Amino acid sequence: MKPKDRFNLSHYLLALVFFLIWLVFPVLFDIPEYLIPNLMNVLQTFLDFLFGVDQQKYSGEFWIHAGYSIQRVVIGFIIASSSGVILGVLSGYFTPFFQIVDPFIQMLRSIPGIGWLPLAIVWFGVGTQTTLFLISLVAFFPVYINTVSAVRLVPQNLINVGKVMRVSNCELLWTIILPSALPGIFTGIRICMGLCWSFLVLGEMTGVNWGLGAILMNARMLGSLDMVVICMICIAVLGKLFDFFLTLIYKAVRKHAY
Repeated sequence: MKPKDRFNLSHYLLALVFFLIWLVFPVLFDIPEYLIPNLMNVLQTFLDFLFGVDQQKYSGEFWIHAGYSIQRVVIGFIIASSSGVILGVLSGYFTPFFQIVDPFIQMLRSIPGIGWLPLAIVWFGVGTQTTLFLISLVAFFPVYINTVSAVRLVPQNLINVGKVMRVSNCELLWTIILPSALPGIFTGIRICMGLCWSFLVLGEMTGVNWGLGAILMNARMLGSLDMVVICMICIAVLGKLFDFFLTLIYKAVRKHAY
């Protein structure tokens, strides 16, 4: 086993310190549970949320709610990342296209994501379509911007070599520009995935019946702070897992590209 593949406790030290503080501070300073829920109660509720051990509210419902949330994130991510890469490559490679499209996209980017919510509700109503619209719209911008920058920063000498060899524009784009721009494109895609999870919550808090964001909103209204914290932790863990899988995909694509 390589040293970098071995389990290293230091990688998780900050998380351990965080949970230790969470366990000790409320007891030491007598902090009421309506401000900071008891860690052991949160763990018990989380186990019930996962496996239905205590038959409380949301007992055993994690999997169905997480399934709906994951489905929305994946659809929104595919829409945002694919459109962002395509438009970003075209804008980065073709200057006339950039001059027409980029100013308009930069203006749209200035509008905060939550500012689109009233318009989205008017267009799509309350439900999954509004959630997907918010996710795909907001997550599109970092992919587009990073892709444009990555393509425009490809060394000109590499492009000149391709032109000397008389390769077509499509071959030049596929064999030289995209492999060189891959790290920058992937950076935008990782940011895109994080924003998908962030705006999933906003979309699901507008009346969706199923999803982690919907539970988070309902738990807040019912004063169930432990479920609020559990939903936040679930979203954080799922976001990290998706980022990990994206990294594995990137490594495989980079290995093939180079």
